This record gives sequence, C-alpha cells and structure tokens, in this order.
Amino acid sequence: MTSATPLLDRYLHETDWVALTEQLNLSGCALLPGLLAPDACAAMAAMYERHSGFRSRVVMARHGFGRGEYQYFAYPLPDLVQRLRTQLYRRLAPIASAWNAQMGIDTIFPDTIEAFLARCHDAGQGRPTPLLLRYGAGDYNCLHQDLYGEHVFPLQVAVLLSEPGKDFTGGEFVLTEQRPRMQSRPEVVPLRQGDAVVFAVNQRPVRGTRGVYRVTMRHGVSRLRSGHRHTLGIIFHDAR
Repeated sequence: MTSATPLLDRYLHETDWVALTEQLNLSGCALLPGLLAPDACAAMAAMYERHSGFRSRVVMARHGFGRGEYQYFAYPLPDLVQRLRTQLYRRLAPIASAWNAQMGIDTIFPDTIEAFLARCHDAGQGRPTPLLLRYGAGDYNCLHQDLYGEHVFPLQVAVLLSEPGKDFTGGEFVLTEQRPRMQSRPEVVPLRQGDAVVFAVNQRPVRGTRGVYRVTMRHGVSRLRSGHRHTLGIIFHDAR
C-alpha cells in the first residue's frame, strides 16, 4: 500500500457521486478536483523515464496522432494506478450501465473491474491500457477516441500531473460533442495539478424534446506553448 492510498480512499468515499453523475449527464464530463496530491503527481510523472513497467511507447507524430508521446503500462500495474482503476471503476460502472440502457444498448457492466476485464480478455482484449503521456513545447494531441476493441467501457479518466503556469503553458484538455444534424460543440476543461476529469469515451445519451438521442464525444489536448506536461490516463477496457 502506497502512502497515497489512505488519502485516495478517503477522497473517493467523501466524493458526492450523485452530483458527479448529474454533471456527467449534463455535459459528458465531470471534475474530481485534487484527486492526487502534488507529491503523488510528481512521483507518477517521474515514472515516465523508467525503462521498466511499460509494455509499449508511442510517438504520436509517427502515426498522425499529434505531437508528443505516451507509454502504456504493463501488468502488473503500479499500485496507485491499480487502485485508481479499481476504485473508480466500481463507482462509475452504475453510471455506464445506466447510459447504455438509455441508449438502447443491452450491455450491463459488472460490479468489479476484475469481472469486466475477464470479459475483455475472453474476447482477446488482454493488453493493459492505462498510460502516461508526455508533452513538450509545441506538442498536442489530436481529437480522438480510445476504443481498442469490441468491449468498451463508456467512461475514462485523465489526471493532470503537472502544474499549469509553472510547469507548462497552453496544453488545455479539450472535448468536442458531435450532435446529430448540428455543428460540433467544443468544451475546454480547466485542470489544476492533481485534478482528474471523468469523460465519455465514445457516445453518451442526451435527453431532447423527442426523447433520448446519442452524441459522439472526442477528446484531445491543445498545443503547449512552453514547458512540459504529464498526464495519467485511466482506461478501463483492455486492448487487443
């Protein structure tokens, strides 16, 4: 158990999950302010330079994803990453199942991440997806979706590990919402060091005058003006 674990458990226990659910239903994203303390953020960001603990490294420019790079963790995940993935999944699974029901999708998500990952692994999605991202001046992340296979958990979490205005400038977290027969709606989510944003991976339900319809979400990061920015990404489904 890391020193951050008791504080994390207390934080998640005291979070108003009803209010967070309402915010997710309203806009497709919600904040968990101060989820990680600055020392935990610094320790996590420092892991990027290690040569062990990761399964692969991706340089975004080589694939047209933007500029910058990221590394996927290997199993077993670091203790804090595993704790975050486990505890957040347990609280987000009821929201994810409710979203699917509203959109007419039959999939119901089990109560535990272990049961959900067993479903993923049985379908050939066995590679872990939590990741660390690193950006430098001029880097950015194109709008995208993290899907990876047949089984997709409809919510994911990003934690900003660097301090805006001190470690970097620019580099805002951006969401877009593609509404049927309408222009896309952008949203910039202001984050401080240690803040986490929960957001829709692909589609989410929206209630209109004629009932519920689906909107498609994408996310990215705007161009950094200076400095370096590290982010921890918690994706709940595994990859093929």
